[in-house]
Amino acid sequence: MERDLAKKPPKIRYLSRREMLGLMGWSAAAITLAGCGGGSGQSSGQTGSGKTGTAAEMASTCVVRPEQTEGPYFVDEMLNRSDIREDREGVPLDLTFNVSRVDQGNAAACGPLAGALVDIWHCDAQGQYSDVRDNAEGFNTQGETFLRGYQVTDENGTARFTTIYPGWYRGRAVHTHFKIRDSPESEQGYEFTSQLYFDDALTDEIHTQEPYAEKGERDLRNSNDGIFQGGGDQLLLQPTREGQGYVATFDIALDTTYG
Repeated sequence: MERDLAKKPPKIRYLSRREMLGLMGWSAAAITLAGCGGGSGQSSGQTGSGKTGTAAEMASTCVVRPEQTEGPYFVDEMLNRSDIREDREGVPLDLTFNVSRVDQGNAAACGPLAGALVDIWHCDAQGQYSDVRDNAEGFNTQGETFLRGYQVTDENGTARFTTIYPGWYRGRAVHTHFKIRDSPESEQGYEFTSQLYFDDALTDEIHTQEPYAEKGERDLRNSNDGIFQGGGDQLLLQPTREGQGYVATFDIALDTTYG
């Protein structure tokens, strides 16, 4: 079972039921307004051009997620790179984060969080993390840096990574770790840490292929993972097939006023 280092208390604030209902109502109203253009065909914003999109588009990405344990394998390598694969083989996965900021639960104030540092790290097809020693799992990869890296969100709150579909190790469902810091250079900055999960049926399909198959059948699925049970159903990726690999997008909104 993955261990929690508990370096510091979690910084998470869930929206209240009233705030969530407000967000849902605002989103529905925005969609209605977006459809009432008087036949002009013009939207209230632009997308794909570096400018803010419509209110409805902003609301659709403004999703609050649960925080989960950092685990024992985080190493603050500060590797600024989009492609984190290095020499690790596996099914390609292009992962995009859309990061938003919610100010004090105010849905109308939800917008892209630019300049945030997004870190991801996960195990390879054989269940090994880089730059750690795990006697229980029987590997020592100290000094290596595969499958680790960070990107800074652009003006649209977007950070993109090229990686591989993760493997598995004993006592955990298949997952990817991520950490978002709005001011990484400051000890007073906001930090949010959690994990991403994958549909078991897709994992079953991918793990029958090499190099995953060499490790054998995994010992834990999502429903039996104690960490997944703490909100993992809200952290599931939905990858779609593209070429020889998969692409996935993850939308997350942070309330940094409570950091």
